[in-house]
Formats: sequence, structure tokens, C-alpha cells
Amino acid sequence: MDLFKKCEDFKLVDDYKALGIYPYFHSLETKQDIEVQMEGKRRIMIGSNNYLGLTGDRRVIDAGIKALDEFGSGVSGSRFLNGTLTTHVRLESELARFLNKEACVTFSTGFQSNLGIISAIAGKDDLVFCDRENHASIYDGIKLSYATMVRFRHSDMEDLEQKLKDADESKGKLIITDGVFSMSGDICKLPEIVTLAKRYGARVMIDDAHGFGVLGPTGRGTAEYFGLEDEVDMIMGTFSKSLASLGGYLVASRKVVEFVKHKSRPFIFCAAITPANAACALEALRILEQEPERPAHLLEIAAYTRSQLKARGIKILDNSVAPIIPIYTYTALRTLVACKILYEKGVYVNPVLPPAAPEGECLIRTSYTATHTKALMDEAVGQIAEVLGSLPENDEELLAFLHGRHA
Repeated sequence: MDLFKKCEDFKLVDDYKALGIYPYFHSLETKQDIEVQMEGKRRIMIGSNNYLGLTGDRRVIDAGIKALDEFGSGVSGSRFLNGTLTTHVRLESELARFLNKEACVTFSTGFQSNLGIISAIAGKDDLVFCDRENHASIYDGIKLSYATMVRFRHSDMEDLEQKLKDADESKGKLIITDGVFSMSGDICKLPEIVTLAKRYGARVMIDDAHGFGVLGPTGRGTAEYFGLEDEVDMIMGTFSKSLASLGGYLVASRKVVEFVKHKSRPFIFCAAITPANAACALEALRILEQEPERPAHLLEIAAYTRSQLKARGIKILDNSVAPIIPIYTYTALRTLVACKILYEKGVYVNPVLPPAAPEGECLIRTSYTATHTKALMDEAVGQIAEVLGSLPENDEELLAFLHGRHA
């Protein structure tokens, strides 16, 4: 059989485009912000992970420009060889200090961070206990490690305990969880996870991509939020969200970080994070330290928006304080139609379809920024309520509705 037959048989994109509801690859014409220009029109941005609102901050931009002037556009090599800059060293040192860990190592992307950390730490004789709703990069990191993956039901501590109880005591054990789950906004049950890890001799790793800069009195993330910073063995995070750049990191004990730096193939065989990315992340980190009110305002905006959505009768997943608010739209077609019309009306949101959501439980994922205003949220919520209220309930009626719009 021809290797490319699967490509020829892949019709979903063409089908969605024919209906006029293909939702991906819209082009930004301005920098990421609370309001953006996309494809010639102003849109309220409630579909980005720019949690602290720093991607357009002049201080962050200037730090990137200065790094370009000082170090050039790239490093042209691995950190092992010619690719380590003084900026990398400063960034790692300040992140480790801020997160109250002994050491830090940075990676070129967040996805690569999980690949690099997990595949270095876990091996074929180890067990990795993975929440079913963990990020895709965690799943791929476990596959790359050749460890045995043991999945437990989402945030189900009884299921996790049973699987730990059944595990071979002679094997190394690692529990990995998202701190804040990226689609639902759920916060992990870290106190219970830490208790179980101690009981059954496991280590704990948090993917805090959506928790850093968001949770905790100073924005240090999920472990700070629960007062358990000393109880979490490894914390992974990204620069592409709160730190307004691109890249990722691991903070842990010095011994663990040194091991990962010398054993992680995705770290060793990849060019280092660019000078501008490192400098932008470092400046954003310093702003977070100087302006700890940003995370608090972010959660205030999220709480306000939740209250406004509920007041308009919009059904949301409401079990978190995080700045991720999923709105139920149920079917893929209804989700895509809603996102399409909202985009036309100047509100950018993200569709969550299978496999990211179970069949029949599709969502619109909305996410918020510390620099959003209540006036902007009122405008966005008004549009969401109007659009969802105008849509037919079943897919057959939705298709007729779509054809009527195109007629």
C-alpha cells in the first residue's frame, strides 16, 4: 500500500472548509495582546495563554532587542558545545532561586522539556503514573523513556492509590500530573498526590505550564498554591505563556538537574534557546517578581468573567479558579459554528474537539490575561451569549442554519 494513502483519505479539513467553519491558522497582524488585529479586523483575544499580559510589554521587547544586538539571532549549537550563553546561565539561576529549587535547566520548547526530562529520568525498568488528562508531551515523553505507563483516571486518587498499591515495589515510580490542566482548567489534587507518593515510595513531577505565573501568592505556581514546594521533586514549566517567550525548563535538586543535562537526548542534540527568547523570558520573570499583583489581578478577571458567563445562563465547566474557562458546546459541529460566528463578531476563542474532549462533550476554551479589563469582558461575554443563544440545538438543524447563512 502507498505510504501516502492516509494523506489522500484525510478529508476532514476539506469538509470543514467546504462548510466555512475551519477554525485553524488564522493570521495575526499585530503582537499578541488583549485586543489584536487578525485578518483585517479587531478581535478580543480570549484564546491565548499570555496570562500575565507581557508579550507586548515594552521592557520584554527591549530585552529581546538588546540580546539580538549583543549575541545575534541564534547560538548555532547545543548547550553542550558552543550554545551556552551567559543569559542562559542567568535565566536558570534566577528561575531556580524564584522557584526555591537548587538548580534549573532550560530547553528550547515546552514540549521538548517534557520529552527531555521524562526520557532521561525514567527507563525501561520504571513505572510512570500518568493522569489521563495530562498534556500530550507527557505521554510522548513516557513513550520515549521506554518506561511502563500506568494511567489513572483524571484526578481520581482512589484509582491512583490502587495502581500504586499493585505496582512492583522493586521498580522506580514517578507520578506526573499537570498542575493546571490545559483544557479544563482543573487544578490537580497535589496534597493527595504528595501523600500517596510518600506512602508508596514514588517521586512527583508537576507540569506547571499553566500554573506558573497564575497560582500562588507570588505566582510560583501549583506547589506554592498548596504550600508544598518542598514536597515536589521536579517542576517543569514553559516560557511561552506567563513568561512571554518560547522555551521550557526543569527545576529540581542539583543532582537531578545534572543527570538530566548529561542524559537527555532532546537536550543534548538540540540547539539552545535563542538569545532573544532567553532574554525575554528573563525580563518577564523579573517583572513578575517586581509586580506580584499581576497573578492576583489575573484571577480576579477570571472570577469576574465566570460570574458574568453564569449570569447570562452560559453553561461552563466551573470547578477552578484558574484563568481557563471552558464553555460547553457538546458537538463538534456546534463548537465550530459558534467559534466561526464569534470570530466574525470580533471574539477569538479556541474549539476543543475529540480527541482533546470526549465525543459529545466538546468545548470552547477561553483563557484570560492579567491586562484584560471588565469592559472588554462584558463585550466578549455579551457576544458569546448572543451567539450561543442563536444556534440550533441539533446538528441537522445546524447544517440547515449554515446553508442558510451561505445562501
